Amino acid sequence: MSQTPELPVQRSVPTSADVARLAGVSRATVSYVLNNTASVRISEATRLRVRTAAEELGYVPHAAARSLRAGHTRTVLLPTAHLPLGELSRPFSDEFQWALRRLDYTVVQYGSLGLEGDEAARAWAELRPVAVVCLGDAEPTARGVEVLKRSGARAVVTLGPRTVAGAHALVMDQRRVGGCAVGHLIRRGRRSVGVVVPEEAALRPFAEPRLEGARAAAEGSGTRLVPLPMAYEEESAAGLAARWRSLALDAVYAYDDEYAMLLMRALQDEGVDIPGETAVIGAGDLLLGRLLRPRLSTVGIDMVSGRRLAELVDRVVREPGTRPERHELMAAGAVHREST
Repeated sequence: MSQTPELPVQRSVPTSADVARLAGVSRATVSYVLNNTASVRISEATRLRVRTAAEELGYVPHAAARSLRAGHTRTVLLPTAHLPLGELSRPFSDEFQWALRRLDYTVVQYGSLGLEGDEAARAWAELRPVAVVCLGDAEPTARGVEVLKRSGARAVVTLGPRTVAGAHALVMDQRRVGGCAVGHLIRRGRRSVGVVVPEEAALRPFAEPRLEGARAAAEGSGTRLVPLPMAYEEESAAGLAARWRSLALDAVYAYDDEYAMLLMRALQDEGVDIPGETAVIGAGDLLLGRLLRPRLSTVGIDMVSGRRLAELVDRVVREPGTRPERHELMAAGAVHREST
């Protein structure tokens, strides 16, 4: 005789009233504690009692209900597609997200691969974020910024080489990177310099200003500058290395450390002596570059801290009428090692 399996008893969802009863406080106090309300003074003992009760019951605040009460969400949206910024290190990203969490925001990463312009902005707006921070090539248009603001976003922040009308801009002047790299090579006595220009379309907004900075550094010095298209592939690097001696170059600035390491390996495979025959410099100061032999010269890039970026987002959210601001985000300087 078959037996019908017993269904698990459905447990009721704990409420803030349950937490208040267990902690011996009012529902308002529970709300103040769990929503980190700074304007109300509550003793640490009471806060601990409320959090302990909430943990025991498995209670978490309802984000949608909180948003309805506040009139906006606490969600900061980070569109992610391809992040073509070697200098945007994991510590920077981790610090930024940690600081936002400390400021009581919920950070949501949105996969935006294949979304561009206004289409991307409409997709982001569907989640009704209170702020959108674009850290890479997923960037809204001026119209997209307006769409986001009409949907409730109080802050739209872009990080990159360009500014977007209506958005707060953290500008990374990529010309400084190219200028530092080529300036270093010139000071080392090199007068025929190649500049790797990545073939990947996503890197174009960063590669073109770096090439512009390289040209500015070479101007008036008698240095020959040769742009070198190269994809981030072993075959592309090997093809460039195979014709290297015909280019008659005594140095190369290879966009960033990853491209520099890829090309340097290919040049060594062709028997090109580094730095005797060709000096090589990258950018971004990756740890792996210091482990190579010869050690890779690079352009070190100092970024504004993730905490400061989070504070900017929080200030703009609290003061949504703030006019769009423009902040410089980075400084650059050459780091001399064995490869140059």
